[in-house]
Amino acid sequence: MNLEKKKLVNSVIKKLLIVLLLPIIFIRCTDKKMQKFESEKFLFGTYIKITVYDKDEKLAKTGMEEAFNEIERLDNKFNSKIKTSIIGKLNSDPNVPVELDDEGLMLFSKVREMYELSNKKYDITIGPLLKAWGFGEVGEISIPSKECLAQVLPEIDFDKVKIEGNQVYMEPPANEIDTGSFLKGYAVSRAKKVMEEQGITSAFITTISSIDVINTKPENKPWRIGVQNPENPEEILGIVELNDEGMGVSGDYQTYVEIAGKKYHHILDKTTGFPIRDKKLVMVICEDAFLADLYSTAFFTMPVEKVMEYAENNKKMKVLIVDKDMKILKTKNLNFFKK
Repeated sequence: MNLEKKKLVNSVIKKLLIVLLLPIIFIRCTDKKMQKFESEKFLFGTYIKITVYDKDEKLAKTGMEEAFNEIERLDNKFNSKIKTSIIGKLNSDPNVPVELDDEGLMLFSKVREMYELSNKKYDITIGPLLKAWGFGEVGEISIPSKECLAQVLPEIDFDKVKIEGNQVYMEPPANEIDTGSFLKGYAVSRAKKVMEEQGITSAFITTISSIDVINTKPENKPWRIGVQNPENPEEILGIVELNDEGMGVSGDYQTYVEIAGKKYHHILDKTTGFPIRDKKLVMVICEDAFLADLYSTAFFTMPVEKVMEYAENNKKMKVLIVDKDMKILKTKNLNFFKK
């Protein structure tokens, strides 16, 4: 082979190698590693944390930002503690109808389902009783007197919340709605939906008491959640696993007032006016954080036997209860790994 032909062959081989190697170089450059991204924001009076696993940093950060925007939207729109919200306006003048959109109508519909399920014990018109105990109040706190309870208890009656068309109002003596038992869970579930719409396939959203997850962690590993010991919240009672599910926890250790050295928690019996004492913790895992939040609070107001019977007949639901004696009850379908 003469020199010119040899040069030509070498040139062709080099070009061919470059063409063949280009896909390999391209694949190596685009084969990004799965990364963990985290962000935290103070909303609903607590810190909400989001964790995302993705190869695309921009997608992960945009998804988290959009999720927090959605949580903030719902906080401003419905939170009873915000005077300019729909519920805030209703509470300021209960007898004057306030307009609800489809989202608001849906929320009230789900709340009514829980009200009926709990034999009317779960009641979001509990606001006046919470105030009587000093929750959210400033100044000296004392156990409500019999006279105080006699005045306040008749005001707690969700039957007096009337919806006509797309308008809601309250008939006397009901005068205040508290969104604390369900709105945070709804906001977390909506944050999940927003991130899914952005294309995120692995995420964890938590407010501690309300959790929702998208699918699993990388390598198909479930999200493992520690359940707090209600007698010592710094300790873990056990571990549960989540896979594209929501979780809600109601406990006597989460929010309380202390009077003369004794703790009184915020889940109150509307018939006696006092904290419910037959349970310490109720945990619910189901399709999303909104329903889990609703069920966990509603179940706390119900007899343990009724809760377990209902939950065992609902195969999509997993329930764990810690009763007043620290006895653990759970549905058969829940894997609970004790510490």
